[in-house]
Amino acid sequence: ENPHWGRWRDGMGMDAQKEMLFGRTVDLIGKRLAAYGKGEDRFGLIHCDLRLANLLIDGKAVKVIDFDDCGFGWYMYDAATPVSFYEHEPQVPDLLESWKKGYRRALDLPVADEAEIPTFIMLRRLLLVAWIGSHHETDLAKSMGLPYTEGTVGLCEDYLRKFG
Repeated sequence: ENPHWGRWRDGMGMDAQKEMLFGRTVDLIGKRLAAYGKGEDRFGLIHCDLRLANLLIDGKAVKVIDFDDCGFGWYMYDAATPVSFYEHEPQVPDLLESWKKGYRRALDLPVADEAEIPTFIMLRRLLLVAWIGSHHETDLAKSMGLPYTEGTVGLCEDYLRKFG
């Protein structure tokens, strides 16, 4: 096992309790995604990193840049990336509502897809725990570090309580 972004078990500040909690969360994510499926209406080529840092905004024109993480995945995964690194912040629900409103201007957002957005946010959060652990020498990882892993604990607990 050699994941591209690292292993969440190698995240900064991991201990036995976090490993158990994160493992239960990963198991639930896996079950939900297996049930959600990979139909052509849900899975295909995605950007994988649609954060503000990867958008060029000029008035009403928005251009997406930085396609190095582009690959095949669930379309709703791109709903999780705009809140990367601050999934725990209180403004996230409002940001997600705005994202969904904007999405609906272009495409239909089926109830089943919308219902899985929290799963993709949790998946992304755990991937970032892994990335920070495997890129600990970078400025971003140093700035996020242990508090990011610690903040993930509450998000996992909330996710398990809501969906488990």
